Amino acid sequence: MGWTDEAARAALKGMFDAAVASADPRVVLARHLPERPKGRVVVVGAGKSAAVMAAAVEAAWPDAPLSGVVVTRYGHGHPTRRVEVLEASHPVPDAAGAAAARRILDAVAGLSRDDLVLFLVSGGGSALTTLPAPGLTLPDLIAVNRALLASGATIHEMNCIRRHLSAFSGGRLALAAQPARVVTLAISDVPGDDPASIASGPTVPDPTSFADARALVTHYGMALPEAVVAHLARAEDETPKRLDGTDYRFIATPMLALRAAAEAARGRGLVPVILGDALEGEAREVGKVLAGIALSARAHGHPAAAPCVLLSGGETTVTIPRDARGRGGRNGECLLGAALALAGAPGIWALMADTDGIDGSESNAGAIAAPDTLARARAAGLDPRALLAAHDSFGVFAALGDLVETGPTLTNVNDFRALLVG
Repeated sequence: MGWTDEAARAALKGMFDAAVASADPRVVLARHLPERPKGRVVVVGAGKSAAVMAAAVEAAWPDAPLSGVVVTRYGHGHPTRRVEVLEASHPVPDAAGAAAARRILDAVAGLSRDDLVLFLVSGGGSALTTLPAPGLTLPDLIAVNRALLASGATIHEMNCIRRHLSAFSGGRLALAAQPARVVTLAISDVPGDDPASIASGPTVPDPTSFADARALVTHYGMALPEAVVAHLARAEDETPKRLDGTDYRFIATPMLALRAAAEAARGRGLVPVILGDALEGEAREVGKVLAGIALSARAHGHPAAAPCVLLSGGETTVTIPRDARGRGGRNGECLLGAALALAGAPGIWALMADTDGIDGSESNAGAIAAPDTLARARAAGLDPRALLAAHDSFGVFAALGDLVETGPTLTNVNDFRALLVG
């Protein structure tokens, strides 16, 4: 029996909801907590999930001597009783984030070996704790961040550069907390779950160098402030390559979220195929590749016979020209690229969304494409191909009423992509 449009959309939304729910700190965090220390517990954190993670710690340890401060994105706060919650800007840093990073460093200073620092980290932590290295200013780092977001660099490459311009990232928070024990509880939003790339690794050794950062700047032809170029050239105060007394624990990852979505798919009679949790590349090109796999499943039963769903995660990139004025994010762009490649093929639907609930410049998590997406867009007087070229995927899906809107989910395990082949 064929899939109706209503059933396909419900199935895709159900899989996305399952993926997000699997990464809810209120459900998964407590089981990863270490033994209670003899001394104090200082809770610090940064990221889109920092506030709800702090609340989860408070709930798990109601009588512990907790104190501390965390920073999250504006609008991503959550009520806490003993840990202070600050808010700052993301993805472009602001003065509030720099001040929050300084507050966090102050909170972990002067501790003893009997004390425990719990660092709660999730996606967005880099921008939220942008504290310039000596000799640099916040406007310098804001300019760098804008250049990184428009460069086409991967998240790993961006964080290599950020770590070498920061007084907080690249292991520097762990150094500030010594000799206290530092346990990091992390929600991964990066391909491969690399701790050094999650919020630029404030509590882990940095495997990269100033030379690596300079090479990336050259490779991508980034125009950076003179003070930044000079700082990278001096290569003073290299990030730590070894840290003692630290422990790093993942409480949620992209792969765990994809497995939760796969289980939800089975419950709807679909065969799930997880293509990977670390797919990267230019968003529209990734969309084209995913469409090709879906067409193969429809025509040949490979990599699975219909009805099936192709699941993937990771973080694509969007290389934006200086004069671009479009609206949307990498998931919308990937989805529109897929829709154009599918060219109205019957029986294939797709949902692509950011698990934090915000895709790029707008307030939607992502969108859904159906077999009739292109036809409906053209009937509405829109040119999907021209809008993709203008980086305005939002203009298409908003006009069609096909946005996925969740509001902030208070977690973040990166992008979620599902193509249902019915």
